[in-house]
Amino acid sequence: MYTRIITFMNNLRLRTKLFLSFGSVVLIPVLIVGVFLTSELRNMAMNNALKQITANVDRVKKRTSEMLNVPVDIVYRLSNDSRLEEAANHRYESVYDVVQAYWDYPDFRDFVRLYKEISSIRLYIDNPTVLNNWEFLQADAAVTREPWYQLALAQKGLAFWSYIPDSRNGQYYLSLIRKVDFLKQRTTGVLVVNVNSDQLSSILKQETFETFIVDENDHIVASNRAGTLGKSLHEINLKPLSTLAGHGPADITIDGQSFKMLIDDWHPVGSLNSLRIISIFSVESIVSEPNRIISLASSVIISSLFLAIILIYYFSRLLTGRMLHLSKHISKVASGNLEARLVIDGKDEIGQLARQFNHMVRNVNELMSEVQESNQQKNAILLKQNEIKFKMMASQINPHFLFNALESIRMKAHTRGQTDIAQVVRLLGKMMRKNLEVGGGRITLQSELETVNCYLVIQKFRYNDRLAYELYVDPAANTLKIPPLIIQPLVENCVIHGLEDRMDGGMVRVDIRVEDALLKVQVSDNGTGIPPARLAELRQMLDNNDDYETHSIGMRNIHLRLKLTYGPECGLVLSSQSGYGTQISFAIPIRSDSYV
Repeated sequence: MYTRIITFMNNLRLRTKLFLSFGSVVLIPVLIVGVFLTSELRNMAMNNALKQITANVDRVKKRTSEMLNVPVDIVYRLSNDSRLEEAANHRYESVYDVVQAYWDYPDFRDFVRLYKEISSIRLYIDNPTVLNNWEFLQADAAVTREPWYQLALAQKGLAFWSYIPDSRNGQYYLSLIRKVDFLKQRTTGVLVVNVNSDQLSSILKQETFETFIVDENDHIVASNRAGTLGKSLHEINLKPLSTLAGHGPADITIDGQSFKMLIDDWHPVGSLNSLRIISIFSVESIVSEPNRIISLASSVIISSLFLAIILIYYFSRLLTGRMLHLSKHISKVASGNLEARLVIDGKDEIGQLARQFNHMVRNVNELMSEVQESNQQKNAILLKQNEIKFKMMASQINPHFLFNALESIRMKAHTRGQTDIAQVVRLLGKMMRKNLEVGGGRITLQSELETVNCYLVIQKFRYNDRLAYELYVDPAANTLKIPPLIIQPLVENCVIHGLEDRMDGGMVRVDIRVEDALLKVQVSDNGTGIPPARLAELRQMLDNNDDYETHSIGMRNIHLRLKLTYGPECGLVLSSQSGYGTQISFAIPIRSDSYV
């Protein structure tokens, strides 16, 4: 996988690589950071809003508790007032007696006057002599059927809160209701203390978020939102509280917009039932400012990225233009025009490469001139020599002279800075020496692969980027002994016949493994391949013993040597497909004498 990625990247154009580098190094990190910061900014704004709404609810609960403690205290005091018992249960003979008794008991009016937290006090009593237009009201049949009245009688002196209409003016109030037992008279009454709705709503009006106080029946008893007092949650498009799990914050939708709701189920002191404080806020109102900042930042980032892309495109054109100019001149030199001179300004790597290229071309010209002059001198000498001198010269051209000549050329190229030429000459000499030293015995696989490597490096020097190769050798196979020159000719065959005609070059792979007590060797290329008819002829030629030459190092020679050495089943296996390359392989047994 890693090799495929590297190969893919190497095949991309330089301009594409620059854009990919920009995307990997700049664009992707900026997007990641932008998304992270955007999410954190929104979460921070939402958390701050939730903290604020929680503080608001706590503040409302504290102030409301202080206000509702007043009715609780009044109810407690009135429940133990003997004067109230006398005034409520006395049988009056005339209206005058009733009025006089009311004036003689001013406690209800005094509480209303002293405490702004309450609006009125009502006592419902079964006494036909009282007047209904005062604080003492007759508990008639209509009143006794009311759920709140029946609940009060059912509770044994426990107070509870309810949102009910007042019998005098019909207006709804949050009322504290309690049954009062008059022990001396052995009667009961129901005491109702109405909370001042304006005073209760004034507590909520100081809050920035919409806040409601709701009774157990989901009726709004106080609100800082106009037009909602006395309505149910359903009427203002809020779900009943019984459907909401926990106290929040809960996500709700009102008229298609997202809201956050916080619910505090609050049990006032001295009360049988509880009230709920609800505070809601629009998510859009909270994230609008972060969204504005995010939009502005996104515009700046996008503009910056667009400008960066333009600059990268401009600089990539400068860079690739100089590289293309260099490539064209290299192609001219490769076609034989050694007079080409490359002019590229700048002191960067490309400019340095251009100067080195010009220097190399000059050295090649000088070297060729020297070679031509040397050839001319040799030709002149040869023309003047007679047959005897020819023989003398021929006898003197022995392998040691060739090695020394190659070493001289290598040293001269090295002293002139042509290290690549020197390296190739050194490998050529090494390869020739190994070939001449080959006898009839066997050599180690490692020694054979040195010859293969020398050959591939030399061919790589010839073809440059047109030739690529890979060598994979099982470490366990390096010390095995094999017949000489059975792998290098196969590699040479792949290079010459498989890749030489391909303008775009190709890949030669040598794969050597030890498996199942066998040494398996495969040499393959991705060249032009062999047509089926020609492949059949080659397979027939491998098995044909006619015209067999003992000194041949071709495929047939290798095929016959393998069969003679290791058995008829150990010859070469040839497979190919036109347009997809050729594979030549063989497998030989590892015997006891195969180890060094």
